Amino acid sequence: MTRVADSAKLKSLDLYNKRLGRVPKSVWQNPELETLNLADNSLVSLSEEIGKLAQLTMLDLGHNQLSSLPESIGKLVQLRFLYLSNNKLKTLPGSLWELKTLIYLNITDNGLSSLPDKVGGLSNLIELRLYNNQLTSLPESIGALKNLRELHLMNNRLTSIPESMGNLRNLKKLIVEGNRIESLPDSLSKVIHLTDLDLRNNSLKSIPSSIGKLKQLRFLDLRANQLSSLPASLAKLEHLEKLDLRWNKSLSVPTWITKLEERGCIVYS
Repeated sequence: MTRVADSAKLKSLDLYNKRLGRVPKSVWQNPELETLNLADNSLVSLSEEIGKLAQLTMLDLGHNQLSSLPESIGKLVQLRFLYLSNNKLKTLPGSLWELKTLIYLNITDNGLSSLPDKVGGLSNLIELRLYNNQLTSLPESIGALKNLRELHLMNNRLTSIPESMGNLRNLKKLIVEGNRIESLPDSLSKVIHLTDLDLRNNSLKSIPSSIGKLKQLRFLDLRANQLSSLPASLAKLEHLEKLDLRWNKSLSVPTWITKLEERGCIVYS
């Protein structure tokens, strides 16, 4: 078993891929730790003692076998970066949503089927990664994440995008590839700083004409949907660099697409 020397001055501890099996008790005796990497250690549980590390700003628990997290994680009130990817998490402790200082949260490759309304309380969050889960819906409270710039939701089971998404005025990347989304809310047109919108491999039958208001859009991926037509407002997207329309079996590509191509936009159809 790896032992970590007790030290009141230890600021950073990297135990990545040390085949620990469980976290040495000595780790919890370092209250001044600011970064702690426990990724890829076959951990199946985590002690409540992690709450002693109240100075942590970065915690990496990715690539383990955790099926739950201790409530004491909510005591990490300085935490800015939290990595939980590739575990066996189906639920998360309520205290996690009290971590107001988080700017980056990665919960990819787990078994989450829902998010609580309390997710909207992570007011400083800039990047949220939730892909490869089993999410069937998103709470309307997600629209309260006013500082969010990237939202990664690919490979879930979403059938819709909440209207409140239109409140994410600072959002630049919205990736919802590989879901079951059937329609888009008109409110999406209010996300005026959006540059990347990935909608491939969904069940979209139409695109709202209001999408033409996304003046900063650079990349729009509509591959593998059920589209039969496109709104002419797409021609107004002056900054569009790439439009992918492949694998929409019933789609007739309109003539105005040439306007985009003449402006230098790459169109795949």
